[in-house]
Amino acid sequence: MASMSRSAGEAVETKEPSSEPSLHITSMSPSLTNQVLMLAPTMFFADYGCHVRIYEEAIALRALGHTIRILAYPNGRDIGGLTVRRSPGVPFNYRVVVGSSKHKIYLDALLGLTSLHEVFAHPPDIIHAHLHEGALIGTVLAHLRRRPLVFDFQGSMTAEMIDHGFLKPHSPFYRLLRRLETWIDHRPDAILTSSHNAAHLLIHSFGVPANRIYPVPDCVNTDIFRPRTPDDTGDIATIKQRLGIPTDRIVIVYLGLLAEYQGTGILLEAAQRILRERRDVHFLIMGYPNEPLYRQRAHEFGILPHVTFTGRMPYEDAPRYLRVGDIAVAPKMSATEGSGKLLNYMATALPTVAFDTPVSREYLGEWGVYAEPFSAKAFAQALLDLLETPHEWTILGKALRRRVQERFSWDEAARFITAVYERVLH
Repeated sequence: MASMSRSAGEAVETKEPSSEPSLHITSMSPSLTNQVLMLAPTMFFADYGCHVRIYEEAIALRALGHTIRILAYPNGRDIGGLTVRRSPGVPFNYRVVVGSSKHKIYLDALLGLTSLHEVFAHPPDIIHAHLHEGALIGTVLAHLRRRPLVFDFQGSMTAEMIDHGFLKPHSPFYRLLRRLETWIDHRPDAILTSSHNAAHLLIHSFGVPANRIYPVPDCVNTDIFRPRTPDDTGDIATIKQRLGIPTDRIVIVYLGLLAEYQGTGILLEAAQRILRERRDVHFLIMGYPNEPLYRQRAHEFGILPHVTFTGRMPYEDAPRYLRVGDIAVAPKMSATEGSGKLLNYMATALPTVAFDTPVSREYLGEWGVYAEPFSAKAFAQALLDLLETPHEWTILGKALRRRVQERFSWDEAARFITAVYERVLH
């Protein structure tokens, strides 16, 4: 369906991402509950991206009656009363590992050994694996226990390694890892993808049969992430005072990891361009790691008085801090990963500026404000154009919240996942 979307201040014609009929379950009603072993090869819970998807899925599936046991790395924190078994740690690593890292080699080995014990001590009906490392471990477990494997695909493994600077696209290791990724992608009985764009990637780049793929886009709890109301005035004032944000400034918020592939550097460069033209804005940047690096860069750009870094933002506090914002930004540059932060912005009714990518279009639809990828100049111009039209902010915000309520509910996603469980079981 054609629609009109703002792109760097101009109306452009765009199309909603198409989906192939074979990617959908259209008439299945979940009726059974299952023992689910959820493999999470990460330091769950750590207040970002894939952790949020794992958490919200587990909570929603548990609400439908499924018994969820999560296997994860050490060093995470417990949340939501979920049952989490952690693999052993090592004396020399007590920090949270974000993204690709050499530390994941031994962490995955320890998680694999732990999972071998777990799968026999607590036999599951379904093995639900997150990330490619989880799918690799899950393939072994599924073979040993004759259980179906469901893979929660959140992006290409090799593309993520390149995004994180862990792998060079022309290195000899790239072909080897690409083959391994393709092999892993063909093992599961079903694959859940965090976007339709990811589903198309699996079909067209990795040759996975379409009838194994089920798009389950990231969702959001719209009761927790909600717009500000008059009752929030005092809390917002307190947060601004605590963070040193002047009350007369328009607050532009960002929530997520701080990294180049997330567009953090581009965001700061765009902020510098904006602040040359108007001084009534303030950037509230919430997340980690690399906070000292980007704080220093903001200092070098001469914009630090107009930028506040909070560091790591607990997921439970994120809704309150997002309500401080007037506008939200999502300068993510990855071509394959989802962008769950967009849904948090939408639920909070924040007009949102993002790069014009398939994932951004899938979430924001015709109500996003888009900039040409991946240009700091274009991103700054899109923000400046939005700043010049404050009368549109409420219109865009309300439309985005309505869209997220209609299309991105975790309750509906859990029912859909349950239907996938039933299909692979029977």
